[in-house]
Amino acid sequence: MELVTLERVQAARELLKGVTRVTPMEHARDLRKLHGGPVHLKCENLQRTGSFKIRGAYTRIAGLTPAERERGVVAASAGNHAQGVALASSLLGAKSTVFMPLRAPLPKLAATRGYGADVHLHGALLEETLRAAIEFGERTGAVFIHPFDHPDVIAGQGTVGLEILEQVPGVKTVLVATGGGGLVGGVASAVKALRPDVRVVGVQAEEAAAYPPSLAAGAPVRLGQTSTMADGIAVGEPGLVSFAHVESLVDDVVTVSEQSLSRAVLLCLERRKLVVEPAGAAPVAALLQHVGAFEPPVVAILSGGNVDPVLLLQIIQHGMTAGGRYLRLRLRVPDRPGSLVGVLSCVSELGANVLDVEHSRISGTLDLGEADVELALETRGPEHCKDVERALADAGYTVV
Repeated sequence: MELVTLERVQAARELLKGVTRVTPMEHARDLRKLHGGPVHLKCENLQRTGSFKIRGAYTRIAGLTPAERERGVVAASAGNHAQGVALASSLLGAKSTVFMPLRAPLPKLAATRGYGADVHLHGALLEETLRAAIEFGERTGAVFIHPFDHPDVIAGQGTVGLEILEQVPGVKTVLVATGGGGLVGGVASAVKALRPDVRVVGVQAEEAAAYPPSLAAGAPVRLGQTSTMADGIAVGEPGLVSFAHVESLVDDVVTVSEQSLSRAVLLCLERRKLVVEPAGAAPVAALLQHVGAFEPPVVAILSGGNVDPVLLLQIIQHGMTAGGRYLRLRLRVPDRPGSLVGVLSCVSELGANVLDVEHSRISGTLDLGEADVELALETRGPEHCKDVERALADAGYTVV
């Protein structure tokens, strides 16, 4: 299969001038310590529509003939591609119809409609939504805009790679969140043409990683199911076009856990003051989970920032737990006045914040004169958790 050329990516960049913005590059000093050199974050979460998707969508729709644009376009997406297609269509004067899953996040749904798309909710899984969009196109003549599996889309996404080489000329490793493979394929097309020595590494969620088995088999392999908070990269099967680019140009594909994803979102929010969705934070999760695995200078692409506030709250709590910032423990204490006060005073002296307390004197496991105290505490990290447990034990309380 013919791969996207550097010239095609450069043409897409000319096309996108005045449409997309050159997103900033942030230096992540806290991540530098983990990898022994500079780590930079390419902030595509600050792109128009909140993700890189406008690059590929605009390039694809701009390449349609006037007759095709007159028929309109149709797309299927959980959110980011939907917004990219909706805005690109509005800018190019084409009618857009977007199919989204029934449980698509409300902010992404509202934003897609706000950009002018006619939105249909269909299917519990993205594959069902995708089939509905394809059937709509076949029935009405609307041109289907694939989220990743088309050369024009890959060329548009590749413009991120051109910007990276200009912003960090000495880059040695580029980490790219990978679902279907359009972004990592496009970035690799640009980067490898100009700097073949740079390693391009795709990052997938462990519970939605279709590329490792596909690359091992030498052809796209469909996963039985996907289950990850990173809905933006939860793609069950690579496309033929994107797979060809990943197989030929991408150096490696690594996976990250749900705990690492939540920690990455929390780190971006706390340390960088950047709102990043779990899929967009996957490269940061790789930096946290695979310490020392990537040669610096490293550029990690924050590919999207469209996250439901309710989900963000859950992710923050999950990330704080994964990072040792929450501690839940049960103590066996003497059942006499003042015991609970003593426990809480000990915790207070150690600087832990009490979130919840449950005191019980009735249990089949308790001896006469004993009580259970269950504590939920906010701490400063794993070492602080150990200090709290040790101090409570030294004070004579049995940590159950």
